[in-house]
Formats: sequence, C-alpha cells, structure tokens
Amino acid sequence: MTPKIGIVGYGSWATALVKILTHQHQHVLWYFSKQEDIDYVLLHKRNPRYLSDVELNLNYIELTNQLKLIEERCDVILLAHPSAFLHSLMQSFNFNDKYVISAVKGIIPEYNLIVGEYLHQIHKVDYQKIAVITGPCHAEEVAMEKLSYLTFASQNAEMVEKFTKILSCEFINAIPSDDIYGTEYAAILKNIMAIAAGICHALNYGDNFQAVLVSNAIQEIKRFVDAVHPILRDINDSAYLGDLLVTAYSQFSRNRTFGVMLGKGYSVKQAQLEMNMVAEGYYALKCVYEINKKYNVYMPITNAVYQIVYGEIKQNPSKVIRELTKQLK
Repeated sequence: MTPKIGIVGYGSWATALVKILTHQHQHVLWYFSKQEDIDYVLLHKRNPRYLSDVELNLNYIELTNQLKLIEERCDVILLAHPSAFLHSLMQSFNFNDKYVISAVKGIIPEYNLIVGEYLHQIHKVDYQKIAVITGPCHAEEVAMEKLSYLTFASQNAEMVEKFTKILSCEFINAIPSDDIYGTEYAAILKNIMAIAAGICHALNYGDNFQAVLVSNAIQEIKRFVDAVHPILRDINDSAYLGDLLVTAYSQFSRNRTFGVMLGKGYSVKQAQLEMNMVAEGYYALKCVYEINKKYNVYMPITNAVYQIVYGEIKQNPSKVIRELTKQLK
C-alpha cells in the first residue's frame, strides 16, 4: 500500500510518533537525511540515533532521503523536525493542497513565527488544513508504552475527529482542541520555563521554590498566549499546565537538562555538545523575547533566562535567579 502520511524528522519525537502510527496500522513514508541511517533501520528495525530501544514495524514504514518523494506521494505531512532548521529544509517544498500536522514545538527563527503561522503565511497552507500535536508527553515514555496524553488541535473539526481516533490506542489518549495558537505557543513557552527550572535545580533551589517557579510560569504563559490570541481557554488544561509540569520536572526533559547544565556553569555551546540533542527552548527564547517587544507582556522568568543565555554581558545564573526570586509570588 502506498504511504499517505509523510514524516519529516528523525529524532526522538518523530520516532515516537512513527511508533504510534504504525501501531495503529497507518502506513508512513519516513524522511531521513542520511542513507546510512536508512540502511541501519532496514537492517536492525531501529533508529540508530534516537529511541534505539524501539523496534520499528517495517511492514508499515517506507524510508526515503528524498523530500520530493514525500511531496509527490503523501496527502498528510507530519513535521517533527527542529524548528531552527525547518525553513532551510522545507523552503522549496510544495505543500499543494496537503494536510499538515506540526509536532515541532518551536518558532521558525527566520520569520519569528510559530509553525502554524509559518505554514499559512509563507507556504499559503489553509488553516483548515493545519493541525498541531502537543503534550503533555515525552517521547521516551511513549517508547515504553506508558500511558500518555497528546493534544491534537485544529480549526478543522473533521480533521480533529479523524486524527484523535488514529492516534488513540491503549497507551495514548488523544485530546481534541481547536486552540492552534494557544497550544502551540504554550508548548514553546514551557520549554523556556523548563530551562529556568533546570537552572534553579542546579543552583540548589529546592522543591518548595520550584513549586513557586512553576506556578508563576503558568501565569506567565497565560499572560502571553492571551495577549497573542485572546480566546476563551482554560490554562489549567493538560495541553497547557500538564505540558509545563512534565517538561519542568521530568528526567526526560532535554530543556530542563539544558538548564541544569547552564546552572552548573556550562557554556551554551558546551551544554549543546554534551547533550547531542536539540533543546528547543534555547532557540525559542530569542524569538519569544523579540515577539514580546510587540506585546510587552510581563515575563520575568523568560527575561531572566534570556539574560543568562543571550545577555550582551555574560550574566551569572546565581545572580539573575536571585533577582528573579524577588519578582515571584
């Protein structure tokens, strides 16, 4: 059977989504940039670099290193590629009349746009054909088939109904939403908040302070998403608060891990090299900071992390967080 769902991305999250889809007997055409990785998957039924414990069902997977093949053969495109590199990969891709699902959780830095806006404004994809997958969910627990919840958001109710059924199985509950802006921005902002949580953990701030930090973080997220897209939403829903909690506290959170390294005195480059994974919050931080110049939302946690990561004068994390503690309540 010819695959209809094209997967662009080959990291942990892409691998987890492939696991879910193939578990549900969905045929996928999966893009890898390197032929050597494709050869490894075909031989060992595993992704050589990410979630390598997951045995892949090749009965439902076709592999390619040609994006043109996905463009020609797939009706649905699922993007799970790091946002910092997405435009350079997809800028000449012809989305035609395809449905596009973003699982990216980041901002396109060339345009300071979330992926949904980027698809609509730059690639002229109709909003009725755009959807967003967010958490609360870590790829590692999907790999272990631990019960996890996804949020599937689109303004197209039929698309939401169809794909929540496709994604739902004994270890996945897919939650429907029509808030494509709020869920996507919240998924981006929680990565920044998780960096802050990691920094504070490394500086020996305890659980009592982390509770204050996270409760202030969800308020900061609410202020921002309400300013950017003011609709009626419950910020305590799992798509927002739940996603923040798992990213701020989980051992699997790469953004929290990145923050821990910064708090321990690693430079940004050292932390990135040691992790060998993309912490989306690092790239999102600069974009959100620039976007907020338009909205002027009160964002003390974001600003504190920005000072540590991007400040013109190298800021001592301990000093910055000490000042932040005076602004939290």
